[in-house]
Amino acid sequence: MALGISQVELGRAIGVRFQQVQKYESGVNRVSASRLWMIAETLDLHISHFFEEEPLLPSPLSKPFRRPANSGKTRDEQATKELIDFFTDLSAEQKHAVLTIIKNMSARSHPSRSKIDIEG
Repeated sequence: MALGISQVELGRAIGVRFQQVQKYESGVNRVSASRLWMIAETLDLHISHFFEEEPLLPSPLSKPFRRPANSGKTRDEQATKELIDFFTDLSAEQKHAVLTIIKNMSARSHPSRSKIDIEG
């Protein structure tokens, strides 16, 4: 909680569970560029903060870019991102079960797709 925000709060703000934040902090998992940008925005830091030995002093040019409110992701894009984030934390067996469910649901909503072979 060095910057006044807990791992749980940071995780919520960037759309991951706190365990994922712990993995980022410990170096177990890599942080994508887009996720790093979200972290920087949440912590009100310039993205270069993560690449410098010494943090930058506040200046007008070091303020993070803020997207206009209406330029955010669509609900489908956000749902897809969340699905992928949660999916990566599952075991191989759980991933197979989730894929089975999704493929069967997709086959039912698209009658032209007969039952999909899920082995593989």
